[in-house]
Amino acid sequence: MLITGFPAGMFQTNCYLVADEETGEAVVIDPGQDSAPQVRAQLAERGLTPVAILLTHGHLDHTWNAQELADEYAIPVYIHPDDRGMLADPGEGLGKALAAMIGVMEFREPEKVIEFADGEEIEVAGIRWKVDHAPGHTRGSVLLTVETPGEEEPSVVCFSGDVLFAGSIGRTDLPGGDHSRLLRSIDERILPMGDDTVVLPGHGPATTVGAERATNPFLQELPGREKKGRYGL
Repeated sequence: MLITGFPAGMFQTNCYLVADEETGEAVVIDPGQDSAPQVRAQLAERGLTPVAILLTHGHLDHTWNAQELADEYAIPVYIHPDDRGMLADPGEGLGKALAAMIGVMEFREPEKVIEFADGEEIEVAGIRWKVDHAPGHTRGSVLLTVETPGEEEPSVVCFSGDVLFAGSIGRTDLPGGDHSRLLRSIDERILPMGDDTVVLPGHGPATTVGAERATNPFLQELPGREKKGRYGL
């Protein structure tokens, strides 16, 4: 399995490509502002065929190029139903101050949209994805978790969007944000994961569940912090 990523746009949002190297099928996660040219270049350079776009949530810095790429490659976009409205109306999740940045720009839904369901497992690009609804940053934030092959045992990777960062957590001051709900999502959805689980966030560097359990100042009072995480999905 190939996992690669890069920061894009004014918000430096991490866009990821995840591919089955045997089949060459790939998914794009969170193609934000100005990500499309690099997505196209990496797909071509690696000989990959995109089959879907997966969105961790509906904020514009994560979805900006989703419709463009989805319709260009005739592939679906997956998003939680609670955030779907932001595909056509990104101002819905930004508040007045940030929405003003959009100006007269127009957005629309991609031709094909598939809604995530909490707790479901989907197979896309030959890869099994576990989807966990984790509201708090937005109403429809999700965690996307996969197992990657290892020499002795598989490792686990969680694409956390803006739920959890290295040393921090997502903001909750925008429409749909709820600080206490976000902390509960982290406690219930992320902290039960194994300490070796790699966390690939929507902004900033990669981390692990163990590192955040031990050092993230926002997590120190959560009940699950003292529990040793289980390994696997």
